Amino acid sequence: MVLTIAIFVQIKTIESATKTVGTTLKDNSGLRDELLSAQGNYENLYKELEQKERKLEETRQTAANNNKDDTQNDTTIKNNQKLLGLTDVSGQGIIIKLDENREIDSQEVVNISGYLVHEEDLLYIVNELFNSGADAISINGQRIVNTTSILCDGNIIRINGKMVGVPIEIKAIGYPERMDPALSRPGGYLQLMADEGVKVTVERAENISIPKYEGVYNYEYLSRGDAS
Repeated sequence: MVLTIAIFVQIKTIESATKTVGTTLKDNSGLRDELLSAQGNYENLYKELEQKERKLEETRQTAANNNKDDTQNDTTIKNNQKLLGLTDVSGQGIIIKLDENREIDSQEVVNISGYLVHEEDLLYIVNELFNSGADAISINGQRIVNTTSILCDGNIIRINGKMVGVPIEIKAIGYPERMDPALSRPGGYLQLMADEGVKVTVERAENISIPKYEGVYNYEYLSRGDAS
């Protein structure tokens, strides 16, 4: 219980540090120092949170070894963590690589936008992968979870609030024979992107590793329903 409380305390502290970063962005004086300090605090707090999680896992494992019910509860917790994206995972799947065509002459092209990778391309691909049975997805190392945002910030794409640039590498764990045809079929979305000028490659892999989600789940308006 003490370890669990400590984890929630660390989460709230991390949220506070994140809000501090947003506030300092509006302050022109000492912006760089404040931002670097906030980022350093966030990284330190996240490391502490990971240490608390490891200790909690050790305590939970010890309890599970001594009690059958605790063993079942521990298995349920671990499965839920996988579903939430809170653990590193691995398995068979596909790897999609997207890159902008740098060989074209922008002065000779009427619409250069078709040669670029946009956030709507990533959103469509992610949805298509989940629809075809993907268990886990990452984009350039950023785990895709149910709260993930994929946004365009000028010429920059942000995923989970982090900047992502080309080349883009999308990893998806699942049944390759279902995911690959869903996107690579003739007339499919990847074919359309390739026809527009984007460099597209797709490969199947027996062992893909996808990192855990490193953000913090924060539900402000969600509450437990009345069991009655």
